[in-house]
Amino acid sequence: MTTNPQALVLFAILALAFGLVAGYFIRKHLAEAKIATAEAEAKKIVDDAIRQAEAKKREAILESKEETLRFRNEVEKEYKERRSELQRLERRLIQKEETLDRKTEANEKKEETLQRKEVEIEKTKNEINRILERQLSELERISGLTSEEARQILLADIEKEIQYDAALMIKEAENKAKEEADKRARDIISLAIQRCAADHVAEATVAVVPLPNDEMKGRIIGREGRNIRSFETLTGIDLIIDDTPEAVIVSGFDPIRREVARVALERLISDGRIHPARIEEMVEKAQKDVDTQIREAGEQATFETGVHGLHPELVKLLGRLKFRTSYGQNVLKHSIEVCHLAGLMASELGIDMQIAKRAGLLHDIGKAVDHEVEGPHVAIGVNLCQKYKENPEVIHAVAAHHGDEEPKTIEAVLVQAADAVSAARPGARRETLESYIKRLQKLEEIANSFDGVEKSFAIQAGREIRIMVKPDKVDDIAAVKIVREIAKRIENELDYPGQIKVVIIRETRVVEYAK
Repeated sequence: MTTNPQALVLFAILALAFGLVAGYFIRKHLAEAKIATAEAEAKKIVDDAIRQAEAKKREAILESKEETLRFRNEVEKEYKERRSELQRLERRLIQKEETLDRKTEANEKKEETLQRKEVEIEKTKNEINRILERQLSELERISGLTSEEARQILLADIEKEIQYDAALMIKEAENKAKEEADKRARDIISLAIQRCAADHVAEATVAVVPLPNDEMKGRIIGREGRNIRSFETLTGIDLIIDDTPEAVIVSGFDPIRREVARVALERLISDGRIHPARIEEMVEKAQKDVDTQIREAGEQATFETGVHGLHPELVKLLGRLKFRTSYGQNVLKHSIEVCHLAGLMASELGIDMQIAKRAGLLHDIGKAVDHEVEGPHVAIGVNLCQKYKENPEVIHAVAAHHGDEEPKTIEAVLVQAADAVSAARPGARRETLESYIKRLQKLEEIANSFDGVEKSFAIQAGREIRIMVKPDKVDDIAAVKIVREIAKRIENELDYPGQIKVVIIRETRVVEYAK
């Protein structure tokens, strides 16, 4: 049996067409079913959303109603409170009005009473005047004096009594003021001394320069002494080279030159090259370094004391005081201390502290150049302050700090007192051994010159003298008299810092031996 190929192709085409039609209808049916399902689900979701929205709407309405009710309650409560407050204020106002009315009525009654009393007083006054006139007429008739004459006599008597009483009051006031002023002055000075403590360093006229070895002495002297001659010529200072091991002494009375020489010599020793040209170079460098030190010392002093606005030349002169001493006391440190003391006392008295401090710092400025300029350091200092346009009050305080002029301002008196306090501090200044021994001998001589004195001993570095008297010649009352006379003679005949305590000892001994 033979198969027709065309029939097979046709059959295949028909089967394919039938499959496509069947697939189309099946797919369409499935899609419609899915659409129906989706529509049902969408409808369900929409219904749920509507129900939820309705529920939330109801909840929101309920919440708004509750909030409205709460706000209404709060408003009503506040309204009630304000209303009660207003009622309370109204009651207070009514009470005040009633009180004012009562006071007004009382004042009106008092005014009426006062008017009646004024009328009565006026009547009484007129009656008293009539009585006084009758009494005066009667007194004039009895005494034979007119009222004016009697008045003059009475006033004269009263004036005498008042003058006597006034004199007593003035004397008491003067004594009291003097006591209070002395006490106040002691308090101020003691307070200033306690608040201001300064270091005291005794200065000498020589400086010792250490050497690395004794061979260096020969190099300093140089061939035929040319190095040491050149050094002494350039510095103006003496070099003392003796048997002191590994040391050279630089000696001179000018402290600035001595410092220049010391610095130059130390640099020459450190450098090792010592010859006239090198010495000249080192001395020049040392001079510049010392000038720098002087300027820095002056600036430091102004910074430390708080005194500003000084002329640059005055600042340099202050720095020069670093190398100047007075009785062993460094003058720059002394000036700074006087500045602080004067400022402290001025602040306690409530006067111009800056003027006092400025004058205290500059009071010894003349000592910076007193080796170069003739005249006392006070006059030199006054000229320098005038030259650099200082305050007239400062110039006056500088001029009066040693009593060359009579102090006319409180600041001048304070600078004078501060200068004395700084110089009189224990250890501030040293005396030469000769003058110290002479002062002690003079103390004992004054004490021994009095009748009845047996022995006297100067102790406490001459700040106290103890005197033994003969008990059979000097009784207790005479001892009081003698101690005052000795103290007065010491004040008149001796110059000394601070004060000297005079003590008299009177002793009676009774001795018996038991045999």
